[in-house]
Amino acid sequence: MIGVRPLEYDQYEEWYPLWQEYLKFYQSSVSDEVTKNTWERFHQPDQPMWALGAFQQDQLIGIVHYLYHRTCWSSADNCYLQDLFAIPEVRGRGVGRALSDAVHEVATKAGANTVYWMTQESNKTAQLLYDRVANRTGFVHYEKPLLKEKG
Repeated sequence: MIGVRPLEYDQYEEWYPLWQEYLKFYQSSVSDEVTKNTWERFHQPDQPMWALGAFQQDQLIGIVHYLYHRTCWSSADNCYLQDLFAIPEVRGRGVGRALSDAVHEVATKAGANTVYWMTQESNKTAQLLYDRVANRTGFVHYEKPLLKEKG
């Protein structure tokens, strides 16, 4: 049985290895300063970003981060599902779906307009799930960094 619930402030040591594995999967990294700042933001009431964990018998087996932001297309905020990760040993067992469903549920309760997310074109495993639970929009993502994080 998979249970999904908000990650508590004292669960940093459980969350950190999954966050690092997520970054490694995407061949990326962030400084410890940014990582700690992100964790703090998840737990500050004035920040519009949160972290949920998927648990199996009290073991953290997956994480998802999400945030709300304004949009010009609706009076309600949109919810961006930013990061979703399940440990390799449990992939294909419903963890990703449970996490994305949980974000959809909290976003619905918050009155959000929509929940959306991205994945790399090469992440075919994730796309198998995403194609079942959401609609592909056809948009292509571009980005041009404005600043470089220190560290």
